Amino acid sequence: MIVTVAIPCYKSKKTIGTVVSDVRTAILQRPGNDYRIILVNDYPGDGTFDVIRRLCAEDEKIIGVDLTKNFGQASAKLAALRYFDGDVLVYMDDDGQHPADEIYKLVDKVFEGYDVVYGYFRHKKHSIFKRAASSLNSLLSEFNGSKPKGIRISSFLAISKTAADALREYDSPFPSIGGYLNNVVDKYANVEVTHKERIEGRSNYTFGKLIRMWFTGFTNFSLMPIKCVLYLGMLVSVLGFIFGLIVIVRKLIDPSMMPGYASTTALILFFSGIIMFSLGFIGEYVGRIYMTVSRMQQYKIRETINCKKSGRCKEEAGNEQ
Repeated sequence: MIVTVAIPCYKSKKTIGTVVSDVRTAILQRPGNDYRIILVNDYPGDGTFDVIRRLCAEDEKIIGVDLTKNFGQASAKLAALRYFDGDVLVYMDDDGQHPADEIYKLVDKVFEGYDVVYGYFRHKKHSIFKRAASSLNSLLSEFNGSKPKGIRISSFLAISKTAADALREYDSPFPSIGGYLNNVVDKYANVEVTHKERIEGRSNYTFGKLIRMWFTGFTNFSLMPIKCVLYLGMLVSVLGFIFGLIVIVRKLIDPSMMPGYASTTALILFFSGIIMFSLGFIGEYVGRIYMTVSRMQQYKIRETINCKKSGRCKEEAGNEQ
């Protein structure tokens, strides 16, 4: 059996070597199994790909992929999928927090018949902010139906060949891997794994990146946000009608009642805010549709290493070494 591990790399020149060594050791501990490791450099601005180049030179079973710019973790994962040729695909992070020695917990669960198996961290080593953000993202994903209820999602997961083949057909420029998989497969599972301390540094997820991640997860594969805007508009219309009746009745009861300029101004501002919010939400959907039909790319590959030796190299993948 060949276990393929795909690792998006972002400013990880000091950590990726250790992670690769741990993965290789963990997979080879089981007799008869072999590995492939796909390293996708999602940040060309530092020396990470130089380290990847060295690792590929030392081991032909490691494939190096250099993207032209920072496209994001989801796009880097989809770029790695192009070179998957094993029996099961494992995604993990480049910071050492995902336990390489517990990869087979996920892999074995896949071979029990599941398509997607997420690692579940009971005790996370993240900051309070990151844990809160992750919980909120999970709640939003469950609310709009882009993830199965009761399943805890994480970036440490294993997928079957069936799920990987389905994921290869996904070409949206606003990728939400979990949301897409939830629409094409339905066999999910969680396994509890250990969450380790980072080898070095701190999380690269800023508040802005988390907001973009929430928005992508909330709008992809779901019309729930549009429905929420519709229901909000209906509610505001009903409240406005009731308020209008109250004003008419009060005027009839007391014709000398002075007009309420402050309340009128407040209502105008409130309803204007609701309208602009709704238009913004609809505009976001329209913009994403435009970018999709314009065939905006998920990612662009500058260079690959060892992909020809893997048998999965494609001519459009860029320069091969």
